[in-house]
Amino acid sequence: MKVIPTNLEKVFIIEPRAFSDSRGYFYETYHKERYVEQGICSDFVQDNFSYSIQGTLRGLHYQFPKPQAKLVQVLQGEIYDIALDIRRGSPTFGQWVGAYLSEQNKQQLYIPEGFAHGFAVLSPIALFAYKCSDFYAPECEGGVIWNDPDLGIEWPLDKPILSEKDSNYNRLKDIEPGRLPAYGEYR
Repeated sequence: MKVIPTNLEKVFIIEPRAFSDSRGYFYETYHKERYVEQGICSDFVQDNFSYSIQGTLRGLHYQFPKPQAKLVQVLQGEIYDIALDIRRGSPTFGQWVGAYLSEQNKQQLYIPEGFAHGFAVLSPIALFAYKCSDFYAPECEGGVIWNDPDLGIEWPLDKPILSEKDSNYNRLKDIEPGRLPAYGEYR
């Protein structure tokens, strides 16, 4: 596997090694020892799956004080995936990384604890799978509005399909600091 650093500390694009022949292809989606060798040491405890139609935008979600690192990938279709640094005191606070993930490129995005996450569906449907380092805790849910003008996220959608919850999140600057993780709090 190939691990590609991004401009955000500990956010990586991962290209698994695929083996193809006339029948199709095979690749490992996760091998703990290989990921740890690359500095990805999260202990994943929950796997999630979502099905979304074209134009859907999910996010930008985070969980605090029970943060979740995520290892995300697309099984069918294509998405534009975002990791947003929301760690108070971080030198990259409010900065984001975007990556196109698809069944064709087989890339994954590793998002460490302390980041918000969201994605936009570009294909007719997207089957999206991800691992989490902590269990879902509804009382710890948080989010940043997808089109926060201070962040300048360049979504490839003009009028996304949003849930009511995702439509009503605050701008990052309006979130109470005590509802955000601190830089250096998680390793």
